[in-house]
Amino acid sequence: MNFAGLAYRFVSNFVFLGAVYMSLNYIEKYQNRAVLALVILLYAGMRAVTVIRSFHFFGRIEKLEGDVRRLAGMLGDGPVSQVVNKQTMNDVGSLRRDGEKKSYMDLFFLAAAVILCVSKLVTN
Repeated sequence: MNFAGLAYRFVSNFVFLGAVYMSLNYIEKYQNRAVLALVILLYAGMRAVTVIRSFHFFGRIEKLEGDVRRLAGMLGDGPVSQVVNKQTMNDVGSLRRDGEKKSYMDLFFLAAAVILCVSKLVTN
């Protein structure tokens, strides 16, 4: 499941980047191309803010993971072990790491789209 999620994210981002590249290359008038590039830059900025917020969220989850592991270690086996088992903590950790990988992938493709848009704005 992990590989399928990463592959889907890669393919969808690559299709987005391809659509940006094709649309910016096939528009003849500079003014129309500039408007499209600015709209794409606006979209990339909004998605980048979302990705940065998710990194903040992942950092909070990582802190909570450490706190739960520490508390579970202090309390030992007992009623806490029924609520917080190691499998659940490991699943949360793997989901967090997968989310971080997907966020890094999103940022990479957004940066590539920004570079394409800026290059089309600068060149005539």
